[in-house]
Amino acid sequence: MSKTPVLKDFRRIVVKVGSALLVDHAAGGLKRDWLDGLCADIADIHGRGRDVLVVSSGAIALGRAVLGLPRGALKLEEAQAAAAVGQIALARAWSEALGAHGITAGQVLVTLGDTEERRRYLNARSTVAKLLEWKSVPVINENDTVATTEIRYGDNDRLAARVATMVSADLLVLLSDIDGLYDKPPAHNPDARLVPVVPRISAEIEAMAGASGSELSRGGMVTKIEAGKIATTAGTHMVIASGHVQRPLKRIADGGPCTWFLTPANPVTSRKKWIAGSLEPRGALHIDAGAVRALRSGASLLPAGVTKVEGAFERGDAVIVRGPDGAEVGRGLIAYDALDAEKVKGRSSADVRDLLGYEGRTEMVHRDDLALAGE
Repeated sequence: MSKTPVLKDFRRIVVKVGSALLVDHAAGGLKRDWLDGLCADIADIHGRGRDVLVVSSGAIALGRAVLGLPRGALKLEEAQAAAAVGQIALARAWSEALGAHGITAGQVLVTLGDTEERRRYLNARSTVAKLLEWKSVPVINENDTVATTEIRYGDNDRLAARVATMVSADLLVLLSDIDGLYDKPPAHNPDARLVPVVPRISAEIEAMAGASGSELSRGGMVTKIEAGKIATTAGTHMVIASGHVQRPLKRIADGGPCTWFLTPANPVTSRKKWIAGSLEPRGALHIDAGAVRALRSGASLLPAGVTKVEGAFERGDAVIVRGPDGAEVGRGLIAYDALDAEKVKGRSSADVRDLLGYEGRTEMVHRDDLALAGE
């Protein structure tokens, strides 16, 4: 039996909240008492020096309630417009509920493309990293107002998993309408057993998920298992637990019923492997001996250490970093297009604004986006 993790041991936690937990469709509004309880849990974790991010559904559902739209399916443009109204109400609700605990909320709207396309990925990652540095809680939602395909329920499970991997979180919490994964559908089988720990997502586990989707959640367990694959492959543990309690995170921390999905890796190692082995390099940076020493001591690559730029890369592309002798020092995601990298190479970070005409990144390659050879 694999050891069950403990919530307090994680340093960066992404919490996914579905619209059914947040919005009372019958009453036509937000479940404020429930949100206050969840934010009290978040404040407890945040107060212990941990990073917390929220992936929140609910913009469309809340917009429907605010606008008084009738029940039933919405056309795409109606869903987008409802999201535009609901997003304001949703952001305000999170801001007020977290603000009651002295925590600043930061709204981040993303699409799946922001976690897939490397240039946008770097922008989103940098924004979230700065919010966390400022001790804010990023509240992330899919940007449903500009969705160009049908808005599919359940996608936010996968979106939350991609956000978790993007920010190198070590835990993803999926708050659901069910305690976790059962070995058979619990609604029809009184003897159904909760699976407390899943060491690896196998074909047997996927079969259980296909059979045990909750009637209340149209996304069901299948999308949660898909999210688990994304998360655990990238070195992020995942836990599924019921959100139908007043303090859902406290319940997990207290050993309440849930299902843990384990990963053998860690998020930083998995990310470095992805950079080192999965991306085709589009260029190269040659650096001086001082920069090589700095990188090996854990620093980022600054423009001052770059002596030569090769290739026609764009911001977010993978590049090879070579030392004075031409040997490969590592690979990383570049923070500049090739033309701008050429302009700032060998120069102080303080000179970047004057050289480019805008406030560029301090680092040419951030240490979190760099995989050194032999790591």
